[in-house]
Amino acid sequence: MTDVTLEKTVPQAPLAYVPVQSAPAQSVPAQTGPTRTDAPKIGGIIPMSLRTVHFVMPGGVDDPANPSGGNAYDRRLCLDLPGFGWQVHKHLVSGEWPRPGAAAGHELARTLRELPDGTIVLMDGLVACGVPEIVVPEAERLRLVILVHLPLGDERGIAPEVAAQLDAKEREVLRAVPAVVATSEWAVRRLVSHHGLAPEKVHVAAPGADIAPLASGTDGVSRLLCVAAVTPRKGQHRLIEALAAVTDLPWTCSCVGGLGQDPEYVDHLRRLIAKYGLEDRLELAGPKAGAELDAAYARADLMVLTSYAETYGMAVTEALARGIPVLATDVGGLPEAVGRAPDGGVPGILVPPEDPAALAAELRGWFGEADVRRRLKAAARGRRAALNGWASTAQSLAGVLGRLPSEPRRAA
Repeated sequence: MTDVTLEKTVPQAPLAYVPVQSAPAQSVPAQTGPTRTDAPKIGGIIPMSLRTVHFVMPGGVDDPANPSGGNAYDRRLCLDLPGFGWQVHKHLVSGEWPRPGAAAGHELARTLRELPDGTIVLMDGLVACGVPEIVVPEAERLRLVILVHLPLGDERGIAPEVAAQLDAKEREVLRAVPAVVATSEWAVRRLVSHHGLAPEKVHVAAPGADIAPLASGTDGVSRLLCVAAVTPRKGQHRLIEALAAVTDLPWTCSCVGGLGQDPEYVDHLRRLIAKYGLEDRLELAGPKAGAELDAAYARADLMVLTSYAETYGMAVTEALARGIPVLATDVGGLPEAVGRAPDGGVPGILVPPEDPAALAAELRGWFGEADVRRRLKAAARGRRAALNGWASTAQSLAGVLGRLPSEPRRAA
């Protein structure tokens, strides 16, 4: 049976603020050491008590068997928003989102219906955007903010007519709410242009990164790591095809990520691995978290990501936070995630999508050109020092919540 969990992180208290000298909000400074503590900056006010936001998320947000960037992002917001004046009430709604069954839809409707008029509600777009019949009527009385991790129509492995239906439903939901949050500047532009949204109501809150110890790697070149759920959108079949073209090089590769979202695609990958005789060199390692994931990054010399669509690419910044260079497809928000070091150096290589041959060529360059490796590694360490932390993400989101209109309204 579908369940809804409410978690109160701190007791609710009346709002009270003590004003201090006004100062503009600033980016969280980076430091070059192996650890960094993000000091919250709340833009000129000291929170004496917290305002409340109700955060509606997928029921599997804490499931270690199916890790995702969206789930990790949601969890970090819950931890960091109180530092910027917002207590978080978590509502975990189980269901096959964005196309839930009747029971899951009823539970979501009940969850929203039970919230008082004027309540501020942050909804993960995976839950909200596929059910306009539930969400749009509530936009008339609740102050809704939709957090879009990935436009629904950009998912791969679904029928074109289903993608079109989800796209239309997402448009209806996003047009009905006063504020939308995306995870990159690219995603903001995409949502504004694709759904015809007012630019002033779509905001960016890019994922942060926790600076980690520098990866020791293996021999500095041969250990490849791909961290991504094993799904058609992540395109691991293109990685396998590229690696099959460079079997003369001494690489090994570990694909870390959940195997349960699309079993047919996983089976397809296993057949490809067997077809090319890569069983001893390429592993589908399944999901890893905590110390196991840290260890996988620590052994890596190069991060590879062959996605068809990404609004940002948190695995990229997780690699860069350890000084690991990146080889990725040039799609969506991935160029933003790769970014540049303060001296202008680029810590990664971007290849055209749908081109395993280009990926194979860049792998040959990585193995064959020591100067290229040195430049990429130096740029990755520079980018590592400049990454924003999660406090910056929470601060951006808190700013959106704080600027919501005092009364619910429908916004085109």
